[in-house]
Amino acid sequence: MKTVLVIDDLQAELDLIGEYLRAGGYSVITAQNGEEGFEKALNQTPDVIITDLVMPEMTGLELCRKLKKTPATAEIPIIACTTRGRGVDEMWAKKQGVANYLVKPCTQADLVGAVKAVIG
Repeated sequence: MKTVLVIDDLQAELDLIGEYLRAGGYSVITAQNGEEGFEKALNQTPDVIITDLVMPEMTGLELCRKLKKTPATAEIPIIACTTRGRGVDEMWAKKQGVANYLVKPCTQADLVGAVKAVIG
């Protein structure tokens, strides 16, 4: 079973995204901020990471840069799942290493489809 690390500062989002992914057949790890997410990515080596971009302390974009600069996590695909829906936001996220970009609220089909697109 493939493992997805979900990083979001809102518990309700973690719960909903986790529920969608578990129903789609994935194992789910959660983190409530960028630092916790980075540590879990290092220690638990998920198959894919889904992160919010708007978080306090370490933004999702800062997290993406850190993950891509770290050899142990550089090859893990990252999906942004965020309220930022402007084209410039998506362009900037992709420059930071984001493989797929979803705008909240997204459906279970959108989320599982995005994961399948990057890891199968």
